[in-house]
Amino acid sequence: MEVPMKFICFLVFLLVLGINGFNRVDGAGECGKSSPDVEAFKLASCATAAQDANAQVPDSCCSQVKTLGKNPACLCAVMLSNTAKSSGIKPEIAVTIPKRCNIADRPVGYKCGPYTLP
Repeated sequence: MEVPMKFICFLVFLLVLGINGFNRVDGAGECGKSSPDVEAFKLASCATAAQDANAQVPDSCCSQVKTLGKNPACLCAVMLSNTAKSSGIKPEIAVTIPKRCNIADRPVGYKCGPYTLP
């Protein structure tokens, strides 16, 4: 019995796909499977407060910062992300938002690039 060449090629193709699937790594960065740039969009309500230290921080912003603040590395990555920078966010002001929101369990003293969370 001869096995058709198409069938053998198909099996080899499936084998190669299977091996590649086992070698694949699901990257998880500071924000898990989501990128800091994607997470930055969730903080759109913080834009004014992250540009002006005297601006009132909206409750919706505080709520999102509190959620992100449970993972300080993600919060910092978001504040320093390309999306945040391109929207005019000033990181030196953005790092003050958790304190301005009076978040009790904020990561005080956490190094966020060249900035420290107050």
